Amino acid sequence: MKKQYRVGIIGATGMVGQRFATLLENHPWFHVTALAASSRSAGKTYTEAVGKRWAMATDIPDSMKDMVLFDAEKDVEKITSLVDFVFCAVDMKKDEIRKLEETYAKAECPVMSNNSAHRFTPDVPMIIPEINPEHAEIIPAQRKRLGTKRGFVAVKSNCSLQSYVPALNALKDLGITKALACTYQAISGAGKTFETFPDILDNVIPYIGGEEEKSEQEPLKIWGHIEGDQIVTATTPSITAQCLRVPVSDGHMAAVFASFEKKISLDEMIQRWESYTGEPQKLNLPSAPKQFLHYFTEADRPQTKLDRNLENGMAVSVGRLRPDTQYDVKFVSLSHNTLRGAAGGAVLMAELLAAKGYLD
Repeated sequence: MKKQYRVGIIGATGMVGQRFATLLENHPWFHVTALAASSRSAGKTYTEAVGKRWAMATDIPDSMKDMVLFDAEKDVEKITSLVDFVFCAVDMKKDEIRKLEETYAKAECPVMSNNSAHRFTPDVPMIIPEINPEHAEIIPAQRKRLGTKRGFVAVKSNCSLQSYVPALNALKDLGITKALACTYQAISGAGKTFETFPDILDNVIPYIGGEEEKSEQEPLKIWGHIEGDQIVTATTPSITAQCLRVPVSDGHMAAVFASFEKKISLDEMIQRWESYTGEPQKLNLPSAPKQFLHYFTEADRPQTKLDRNLENGMAVSVGRLRPDTQYDVKFVSLSHNTLRGAAGGAVLMAELLAAKGYLD
């Protein structure tokens, strides 16, 4: 695809905004032409606004260092005149985020959202590109509601479920009757580093506000279907989750237990994982992993430190598949929470929507 798109990052100074900046620095389709943040940062250069809070392993992209930040709320007209669409990752109250994202959409600017505020708006697609790309077909209905020709909001799902939902999805036609996921989540998911989160050192915190509800409910929307002008969430499987914050910088791991109506061998499950492919692979999208799911045969893999960056952090690692005494099987899976789980997943979603013509 040769078309180029001008892109804005709304919420550029936060952890996910910084990750967007690094991912978009040399993107073949997307070129950053506007950065925005809160009124506190507006008018400063990106370097000045971020200061010592820059948390990425690489430096601030040269092309963005001296870009002057806009006010995300007050400068909508200016920003939308400079971009073809925006990525949004802001730290605001949910009702404020919903209003802000719809303001951009109504200004005929598509929004690729990393925020949770619109995940259960019935006509807003929540897309994991390898799993439910067809949910993009709800966009015309949303545009009709908003009164727009180009503008719409699309969201990516919560970072915690990116580790285990893809592995379960490859087995979904077996009829998943119930699933349990216990997630062990990195501190970057809270926008923290070890320097800014000393309480996590030598510690595990067994609570992440709102995370368990998202982990249990969001997969059902992903597995739902379009009916008229809305996405109807699936009613099964029954999912229960526990989410713990653990002392690792990046990477969310899940211990998963599942039962099925139909039975297949463990070898067949592994073969399904390793051969799994989706629209991003078929379309050869720039951010897509060549192989979405990787199975490790070693007894002690996947490991967060060793495997979170697999395929530029866009692949999902699976291992330790074995029978269980309470469920049919259990396994462990892992994904990079700010790459596949956040900014990278949103960039891949934007690539999918661009390839499908929704950003034209």
